[in-house]
Amino acid sequence: MWQAIWNFLHRVVSLKHFYGWSGKAIPWFGWSCLLITIAGLYLGLVEAPADYQQGESYRIIYVHVPAAWLSMFIYMVMAVSGGIGLIWHIKLADIIANASAPIGASFTFIALVTGALWGKPMWGAWWVWDARLTSELILLFLYFGVMALNAAISDRRNAARASAVLALVGVVNIPIIHYSVEWWNTLHQGATVTKIGMPSIHISMLIPLLLMAIAFKLFYGFVLLMRTRGNILERERNSSWVQEWVSKS
Repeated sequence: MWQAIWNFLHRVVSLKHFYGWSGKAIPWFGWSCLLITIAGLYLGLVEAPADYQQGESYRIIYVHVPAAWLSMFIYMVMAVSGGIGLIWHIKLADIIANASAPIGASFTFIALVTGALWGKPMWGAWWVWDARLTSELILLFLYFGVMALNAAISDRRNAARASAVLALVGVVNIPIIHYSVEWWNTLHQGATVTKIGMPSIHISMLIPLLLMAIAFKLFYGFVLLMRTRGNILERERNSSWVQEWVSKS
């Protein structure tokens, strides 16, 4: 029984098997992302009313908040994948961790930029050394560190190990980002969607926000699959199954 389970898992995480099904999944991620993004932006920018305090400027929430959520989510994916590759030496996990780093860095940068654009009219400053903002900036540097290690070390296995260790160490920053508004007196507003009880955001604003969060995750899946497939082809270009796949296409 355990041998059968192990054989199944080994087949699922094999690069050849992943490359096969991921090509079929990419269009589903892409079209779903596009349709949900259109719906979310329409509801958020057209149908949702203006905020009674912030006016129209609050609408940047539909980019800022999903980007901030995804910056933390992708880092967790990267750290877990790196840990799996570190412990069980699974190539696919290393590739996913490597492919996730630039995507996560991009969303972290978007979160910081949109946060600055939102903060200027609300706080009167583009940047303050607030606990939430500072820990999010540290997250961006952690992404850069992982990317730098992958680029600086020529041996792929050693690069994967080094970047996995850094990613796992940096996980401590994720709860700091999430709970910073509760642990310290910060300018950043507290939780409005994930708070216990009813969210303190009107349903007409909440629905497009959740739609945009789903759309951002679908976009991450779309880009991750494409980057992972590209990395697989680069790593396995001399293998027989890749040459056979290229000849068929």
